[in-house]
Amino acid sequence: MSAETSTPLLDRIRTPEDLRTLGDNELKQLADELRRETISAVSVTGGHLGAGLGVVELTVALHHVFDTPRDKVIWDVGHQAYPHKILTGRRDRIRTLRQGDGLSGFCKRAESEYDPFGAGHSSTSISAGLGMAVARDLSGGTNNVVAVIGDGAMSAGMAYEAMNTAGAMDSRLIVILNDNDMSIAPPVGAMSAHLARLISGGTYRSFRRWMKQLAHSLLPESWQRRAARAEEFTRGFWTGGTLFEELGFYYVGPIDGHNLDHLLPVLRNVKKMQNGPILVHVVTQKGKGYGPAEESADKYHGVGRFNVVTGTQEKAAPGGPPSFTKVFANALIAEARADDKIVAITAAMPSGTGLDKFADAFPDRSFDVGIAEQHAVTFAAGLAAEGYKPFAAIYSTFLQRAYDQVVHDVAVQHLPVRFAIDRAGLVGADGPTHAGSFDVAYLSCLPGMVVMAASDEAELMHMVATAAAIDDGPSAFRYPRGEGTGVALPERGTPLEIGKGRVVREASAVALLSFGARLQECLAAADELAGFGLPATVADARFAKPLDMDLLRQLAKNHEVLVTVEEGSSGGFGAQVLQALAAEGLLDRGLKVRTLTLPDRFIEQNKPAAMYVEAGLDARGIVTSVFAALGKDALGKDARGSGAVRLA
Repeated sequence: MSAETSTPLLDRIRTPEDLRTLGDNELKQLADELRRETISAVSVTGGHLGAGLGVVELTVALHHVFDTPRDKVIWDVGHQAYPHKILTGRRDRIRTLRQGDGLSGFCKRAESEYDPFGAGHSSTSISAGLGMAVARDLSGGTNNVVAVIGDGAMSAGMAYEAMNTAGAMDSRLIVILNDNDMSIAPPVGAMSAHLARLISGGTYRSFRRWMKQLAHSLLPESWQRRAARAEEFTRGFWTGGTLFEELGFYYVGPIDGHNLDHLLPVLRNVKKMQNGPILVHVVTQKGKGYGPAEESADKYHGVGRFNVVTGTQEKAAPGGPPSFTKVFANALIAEARADDKIVAITAAMPSGTGLDKFADAFPDRSFDVGIAEQHAVTFAAGLAAEGYKPFAAIYSTFLQRAYDQVVHDVAVQHLPVRFAIDRAGLVGADGPTHAGSFDVAYLSCLPGMVVMAASDEAELMHMVATAAAIDDGPSAFRYPRGEGTGVALPERGTPLEIGKGRVVREASAVALLSFGARLQECLAAADELAGFGLPATVADARFAKPLDMDLLRQLAKNHEVLVTVEEGSSGGFGAQVLQALAAEGLLDRGLKVRTLTLPDRFIEQNKPAAMYVEAGLDARGIVTSVFAALGKDALGKDARGSGAVRLA
């Protein structure tokens, strides 16, 4: 192994206890080795790179100063935590990151005692940390609790809600603000580092307490308050921490997050502080130490596999179908060219939702509100109330964070907000925290909500046009991650008749009713069933709400078995169908109905195809469900035996 890639210090680290045996003068070399190991690992697995490279020195410093896992270090989101995983006993598995049966791409309690709180969504660390700090105090404990928040997570209201509560309490909580792209920090240098050490040190704090006691004994209460405000203002003026002081935090910083000579003394000082919440403002650079990531932080936030030397990322084979996300973006642009009332909103995911393309075409009609889904939805409601046509493009898993706003601010008021729900269904390497499992269930129960799912990219274009045409209430359309099916695309979508599905293949005996992108698997299952003498009708529901009752009656009356198939949890499309069939009395005629949904558990990360096999939502699972509905003796022994062979 060459000197450039050797890691003699990192090779000695099995746990942070080993790290704490190193001297301060060895930590820079360790950080350099840890950075190279992180780059090497992510080049193999793909994942979130830029944020992790930015906190290498901070990760080393935290585990060197604090007694983890007794001291709790909570990483917000987990994008930043790959170096942390390497240092906490998981280096030998780091190249299984985000793979089937491998390490999670986020912190996960079940994975390591060094992950005290799991998170795939942002801005939870301060709330969780405060809860742990209060629990420690109630139990008479003395350990430290450190919440590391950053990478844009401070744009979410939840972080400030937590700080507002923490600032009014005496529980000792340390918050590290990793400021890597928020541009809230004044220039960082020797003076700011000196001030940070000074105001976090025991001498300054002792002097501060002595002055407070002196003021209490000599000054009336009104002057005591003025003196305290003057001290806070002066300190805030020089450090930039006025906002955090107003929230009740003792502010320290800003300090250079890549300079261990600055980090170590400050962290040691704040570790000694006994009362109240403290915020340490650390300024870092995303992608630090890897040229391609430094030059293009957005492209290297999340990456596929790449060549370490050149930084070139693997690309999909040319000539494949466009992604659903790209088709959505292009369809929305086409609608916006024809209607200047159409506007688009994203919550910190412009490229992930395709709205970066929309923003290029219509910069004045595109809005990125940051990691603030609640605000995004009510902001869209305000636009709708004034006659605009907002499309809120939000991942299914993130829309969960704004459910009250969907109900209270949109549905109750019948406002025509259009929800473009990306990443519907299982999403692969990001695992259960990012799976789009629940949106059909939690939207279909809302009065007046139109709920659609695209079976292919052409259908997605039609649903964009449909949503644009709906002006009397809210609507939502969902679509999966990844490439489309390769169908021919129209120049522009055509609005669909609300609540009307379509029959794709007509036969008898068995009916497969698909909602969403499992349609191709239903067609494959129909081919399989035909080999057993079971001709199957395949229909694309298009709408979960309102349901196509004419289609349901037709399928129920003309078939012995009806199987619904969806990429969502129980309580969604299949539940809507069962309720409708029961209300019509169609279940009383001996119709055998099976509803195929995601199982009632969280499915761990893997390739999406493997996850759908595990969920029983592939062609084989659909055929197996049909056999189960008919009964194991329904086809006779020879057919059953043949079936067993073909399904093996």
